Amino acid sequence: MLNLKHLVSIFCLFFLVNSVSAQLGFSHEIGVVAGPLQFRSDFGSRNDSKTNFGNSGIGVGIVHYINFAYRADCNCYTTDTYFNDHFKLRNEISWNRTKLEHYGKWVGNRTNPDGTTELRNTPEANQLRGHTGVAQNFDIGTQLEFFPLSIRSFQSFGTRFAPYISLGVHYTSYTPEVKTTYDSPLPDVELGDVTDSRNFYSAWAPGSVNANPGSTWSVVSSVGVRYKVGRLADVVLDMRWQYYFSDWVDGLNHNLEYNKNNDWLVWVNFGYIIYLN
Repeated sequence: MLNLKHLVSIFCLFFLVNSVSAQLGFSHEIGVVAGPLQFRSDFGSRNDSKTNFGNSGIGVGIVHYINFAYRADCNCYTTDTYFNDHFKLRNEISWNRTKLEHYGKWVGNRTNPDGTTELRNTPEANQLRGHTGVAQNFDIGTQLEFFPLSIRSFQSFGTRFAPYISLGVHYTSYTPEVKTTYDSPLPDVELGDVTDSRNFYSAWAPGSVNANPGSTWSVVSSVGVRYKVGRLADVVLDMRWQYYFSDWVDGLNHNLEYNKNNDWLVWVNFGYIIYLN
């Protein structure tokens, strides 16, 4: 219920911003974006390539821009100021999903004294291998985009490319999933019970795994480029870094000394934007 109230409040804020922008005569753009992402969480080993590429997912979003350089009410340019010609406001609703597993040396092969290798078969390794999850997030937020080149020139085909950088804040509603296939030798431990800490890595404190849904804020930064394909249409390539203000987005917060960061992701997305008259 608390998440729903927050989402309704933010939707109302978006509608208010759009209403004010319409009264001021600014024009609007709308589009869709989608692409692959890497979710960096407490699953797997830090800086391990298998972790980074294995824990990859997909994201999709609907984006809306307020274009300060052009007036929709008169089909004319606005007052020529630096802000109007170099900034846009981007509003976004997006969703992403990533399957999570443990990778790295703690679940991989080990070298025996005789030089041979074999898959680790310790209780701890089996606990990690049996533990999987899903990070699933619904985002809504705003970013301010800065275009170093003239937006007016780009719109009038003075140049086909328009690079930009952005910074903003998103509200995230997360719904993680947790599973385990670890078969404990203890007779009183039920197979697949995600509420029993004995089914998970023994070095973690009880309560380190929690699949309850929740919400948090995040900071979002992007670098990207637009390419003009028509008078009222652009394609966009965007690379995003998003840092959550929570370590529970993936359903795991083991609190060991090397757990130094909250959850975060890198998302490369491609999109199509149309200008609304």
